[in-house]
Amino acid sequence: MSRIRSVATAARDRRAFLAATGAVSLSAGIGFALRPGTSEAATHTAAAQGQPIAVSRRAPAAPLAPYTRGTTLSSVATARPGSGYRRLGDGPAWSRVVRGDLAAPASGRAGRRTALAAFVQFTDLHLVDVQHPLRYEYLRAQTASAWRPQESLSVAGAVSLVERVNALRGAPVTGSPLHFVMTTGDNTDNNAKTELDWFLKVMSGGRITPNSGDPARYEGVQNSDLKLYWQPDAALRDADKQLGFPRIEGFLAAAIREVRSPGLNLPWYSTVGNHDSLPGGCYAPGDSFFAEFAVGGRKLMTLDESVGTAIWKNVKKGGDPKGAGFREMLTSQARRMRAVTPDEARAPFTPTEYLQAHLDPAHTGTGPVGHGYSQANLAAKTQYYTFRIADDVLGVSLDTTDPGGHYEGSLGTTQLRWLERTLKAADRNNEHVVVFSHHTSKSMRNLREDPAHPGERRHGGDEVLSVLGAHRPVLAWVNGHSHKNAVTPHAGSDGRSFWEISTASHVDFPQLARVIEIADNHDGTISLFTTLIESAAPHETDFTDLSQTGLAALYRELSLNAPGARTDLSGTPADRNTELILKKG
Repeated sequence: MSRIRSVATAARDRRAFLAATGAVSLSAGIGFALRPGTSEAATHTAAAQGQPIAVSRRAPAAPLAPYTRGTTLSSVATARPGSGYRRLGDGPAWSRVVRGDLAAPASGRAGRRTALAAFVQFTDLHLVDVQHPLRYEYLRAQTASAWRPQESLSVAGAVSLVERVNALRGAPVTGSPLHFVMTTGDNTDNNAKTELDWFLKVMSGGRITPNSGDPARYEGVQNSDLKLYWQPDAALRDADKQLGFPRIEGFLAAAIREVRSPGLNLPWYSTVGNHDSLPGGCYAPGDSFFAEFAVGGRKLMTLDESVGTAIWKNVKKGGDPKGAGFREMLTSQARRMRAVTPDEARAPFTPTEYLQAHLDPAHTGTGPVGHGYSQANLAAKTQYYTFRIADDVLGVSLDTTDPGGHYEGSLGTTQLRWLERTLKAADRNNEHVVVFSHHTSKSMRNLREDPAHPGERRHGGDEVLSVLGAHRPVLAWVNGHSHKNAVTPHAGSDGRSFWEISTASHVDFPQLARVIEIADNHDGTISLFTTLIESAAPHETDFTDLSQTGLAALYRELSLNAPGARTDLSGTPADRNTELILKKG
């Protein structure tokens, strides 16, 4: 039977006794600060200063048995047979796959293992202000990510994911209490203050009205009477209704109605993504034209296909990182734009404002204060940090966005050297390390210079892999960005190895998050267990149910049917629910 390991900093003899008996509680991870100027990890935690810290739910007196309820080990939302618009229902579970790519699984390990840590990963929530003037829905013919019929329900869907995590009884394999939630970027969709406010309230709790502009009505592409978009309330036979999309009277009024989030009952941490940092997720920030356009009263809803194709081809290859071509196009299309209600709340937020919002006491929830970020980050103008996951496990959150523009990422030399120093210190302290970032190793190919640090080199995924693989402590690199489940083994030098765990988004079907558990098998190996979870919304939908829960269920079903959406994002069975084995360094 699995044993629960303490992550409090109690005396080791007491900790060992409690771990052996299972009568132990797991405290929250406590974020380290970064020293201004040097960006070194500092150990001045709230606990060390005698201040109260957020704690997770206590473990029961005896270890819990493995369980499946509320996870994809029990059931998965699955399309019913048929063509056209497909309804969802309960489908068969996804089984667990044992992967021995990096180390052979030894028999009897389940009876020996000790739980070291357990946490939940959210990624790519993409909370969307769907009425934002800078959104480029008119490019939907070029890319399915430009507009999705479900995205007006993104807040309701994210709240339902929070509800799912709050209902979990612990870690599915070891029974360990869950220590925290980490969200690995693209928390917002368009670098808008409206979206940032909604995200922080979803995570920490509060009332959210997912509307901007006119406070009394929706003003966007879904009541434009344009056949290019699903017009849910109208009788218009738009392009999506021709594919079987339903008419749902009252949909838009419900979509902008107040939503209430209970907030996570676990501590949570935040990692930044390109959609959090860059307008449109791809253009360098700081352009006054885009800032003024974002809060203004004009919105483009249609564009000639040839013009749209040229723009998107340029975006994909990174040919317009500052958005000069995009700005010229918007200027040329002024006469075709529609009037909308201006709203200062749609303004883009700066990196400093992003940090300040996380540090705002109104958004602390269960903590920690700043959700990983600190006043030292503000002073140093950095968005990377370390935090304590467990006694012997350190978390490292990276900032892989490139302020020079483009949706792919990289690291600057200063941050890469900080990462190397952090890993060396963890090695000296005999610690394990889990690294978090938004971008995957394969999507870190953007080496464009950061305008704020002229002359500083940028480093791509191959270099980051080399650094991680050269250090014994690294167990896993956890990320998102690709919107697809993928688990990749990386064998480093001298037998060192680690797993890269990439998780699907919560905006595109199948809308998943992931529970990750770390366990010592006491046979020279470590097991990482990954278990995918869905939101708490029912798999089946009812078009007449426009309650908060009904909208969350509809959010999932609409994402299944989104025209042009990829069908491979759930990955293979070996990318979903897994046991990942590696040698203990």
